[in-house]
Amino acid sequence: MSHNKTIPKVKGDFLLGNLRQIATNPFKALRGWHQSNGDLVSFRLATRKFYLVSHPKLIEQALIKQSDIFNKIYNPKKPTGLSLVLGEGLVTSKGDIWQRQRRLMQPVFQRSNITTLLPQIVIAGNNMLSRWQLLGEGAQVNLSKEMTQLTLEVITQTMFSTSVLDKVEQISPALDTLLKYATKTIINPFTLPLLIPTSANQKFKRALEVIDNVIYEIIEQRRTTSSVHNDLLEMFLQARDEKTGEKMTDKQIRDEVITIFSAGHETTSNLLSWTLYLLARHPEVLAKLHQELECVLQGKKPNAEYLQQLHYTKAILNESMRFRPPVGLMLRKINKDTEIDGYLLKEGRFVIFSIYNIHHHPDFWQQPEQFDPDRFLTPENRRFSFMPFGTGERVCIGNHFALIESQLLLAMIVQNYDLQLLHNDEIEIEMAVSLRPKGGVPVRLKRR
Repeated sequence: MSHNKTIPKVKGDFLLGNLRQIATNPFKALRGWHQSNGDLVSFRLATRKFYLVSHPKLIEQALIKQSDIFNKIYNPKKPTGLSLVLGEGLVTSKGDIWQRQRRLMQPVFQRSNITTLLPQIVIAGNNMLSRWQLLGEGAQVNLSKEMTQLTLEVITQTMFSTSVLDKVEQISPALDTLLKYATKTIINPFTLPLLIPTSANQKFKRALEVIDNVIYEIIEQRRTTSSVHNDLLEMFLQARDEKTGEKMTDKQIRDEVITIFSAGHETTSNLLSWTLYLLARHPEVLAKLHQELECVLQGKKPNAEYLQQLHYTKAILNESMRFRPPVGLMLRKINKDTEIDGYLLKEGRFVIFSIYNIHHHPDFWQQPEQFDPDRFLTPENRRFSFMPFGTGERVCIGNHFALIESQLLLAMIVQNYDLQLLHNDEIEIEMAVSLRPKGGVPVRLKRR
């Protein structure tokens, strides 16, 4: 190896390293370290050592050219992070299991299949708009909560042909607890094993039980019905291993269902929440959006044909994903010493690839702290500098579905309502795997 460059280290405590900074505000810490120390830095959380990567070139060298060295973290005997929640689902699994599940799910998320799901998305959107109308003019709602409920309904109706609206008051806080706990197990090496009945561990177990009960109930209902459904769950139930001929166990189906169930709504909910918030703060952008919607839709509801003509709507969503990416980072573990761009990276260390930092990198974006959808109206090669859905072979399988869903729902909401922010202060970013609006987005509803 020809490594001859020194990786900057973030200054920290003698024993805890940089644990205090991360525990206080992980988003602010990772953002600040990039600004102060550059595109590749090292830091330590007590006994765990990390690299922070914030440059497209380094992303390509690691995740594309050396994807066999930068591995997903999954140990079934000692799960941590998202694998505590998702098990061996598509997001966390690797190797043969991941390859098999990816092949199984790919047909569901083809563009031709996604368009057949649009009517169900429209129904979910109409149901929310009708509920808003019943609340009356000037009603106050929290957009984050509303978008979570909406996207939960979309994902369960389209992927599993069922509804969870009657359980949404249990599901939302449970998912929130699970994601925060999963993040904590990665950044804090002193997190006690689940076997020890701490209050945090007990809260996690109760939350996991809530979600598991919902998921297993969906699976059981399907197993006991004679009708055949054209959805993702049906494919799971009918799938057989190519080598053994065995069907998936309930546990395997559970892991995949909860992966689609949680990841499929969390990211889209955040995208819609941030986008509507940013539109409320940028009336000039909102005015251009209204102009496009009125010109193309002329008061009609959007469909697949109309969506292809809503270029500015799509540009707004792309800029929102750049400015406030729903998922702010990717995490890998190095399985042997390697080199990227002349830097030595050591075996056993964790690597955080910061999507947020890359999306705000001044070398790749003019005025990166300015919300400007116009930048996405001209075609440019943004490979590795714009990757809201990840990159490489593990790019999010549901990216096309999420974009079409978001474009459709955004158009429906903006057609019918103006959303007035209740507070003028800029909403902070909260990081729990995804990047959320801290405290949600409180708004007043004004019907157009």
